[in-house]
Amino acid sequence: MLGRLAALLASLWLGLVLTLGAVAAPAAFAVLERSLAGRVAGQCFRIEAQLSLGLALLLLLIHRRLACDRAAKAPEAQVSVMSAEILLVLGALFCTVLGYFALQPAMEAARAGQGAWSFGAIHGASSALFALKGVLLLVLAWRATAPRVPL
Repeated sequence: MLGRLAALLASLWLGLVLTLGAVAAPAAFAVLERSLAGRVAGQCFRIEAQLSLGLALLLLLIHRRLACDRAAKAPEAQVSVMSAEILLVLGALFCTVLGYFALQPAMEAARAGQGAWSFGAIHGASSALFALKGVLLLVLAWRATAPRVPL
């Protein structure tokens, strides 16, 4: 049951990232004036970042429980409680924290003409982290749907 919940949450998180990056943000810039579209996209990314924190926490707890259960079933095998799924969730969480919570304030400062980096450079780094998060979530969702070999 927990494995199915983890697969559902990973898939929903991936869907959120794909929808925002491939549909919502481009659509805002296609139909709105540039500064308004930027504000709309910024609000969407703020909501996504907050949801990402919650989804990461839930997935970490679930995958930790699943890893502990696997380790308890085979104590002689010395199964690690640090799973690939936990590392993927931590990677996506890192991308969220760095890409939004660290770079967003720097982007605002660059837009105001402050800081050492240009807006374009910071936006590019933030976009790369967002894309990396999508890849990590794709792998996480893919692994969550793989058949499990019982221990």
